[in-house]
Amino acid sequence: MATARVSKLGKIKQVVLFNASPHDVYELIMDEKKHTKIVGSACKVSRVVGGSFCVFDGWTNGKNLELVSDKKIVQSWRVNDTAWPKGHDSIVKFVFRKSATGTKLDFSHEKIPSGWKSDLAKGWNAYYWKPMKELLKKE
Repeated sequence: MATARVSKLGKIKQVVLFNASPHDVYELIMDEKKHTKIVGSACKVSRVVGGSFCVFDGWTNGKNLELVSDKKIVQSWRVNDTAWPKGHDSIVKFVFRKSATGTKLDFSHEKIPSGWKSDLAKGWNAYYWKPMKELLKKE
């Protein structure tokens, strides 16, 4: 991947439906043990605003900017990769809403450096939404 420029920033918006309560879906992101099961590698997740997280054995990390239990998670988010602009944070937002069949997740990922949008959009589906749905089937 080419070196990203901060001057051109992209945004991803995705809507995902889960057959589980907003609490259960929120916990998949915020509970360290459950998050580790989803991504299949070591991760650390703080449950407090200002606390940090580290996922994919340190490849992705950031901080919790806003946490509303079972309703919203907002985090700064960056990739530890030479192609990611040094010192640049993007912003991810998870908004959980009760739906007729469980939970509707409105997800956005903003301030994405150029060259990363397509891979990240695919990555959220492959490394989060699909494994989350599989894990929820087992619980």
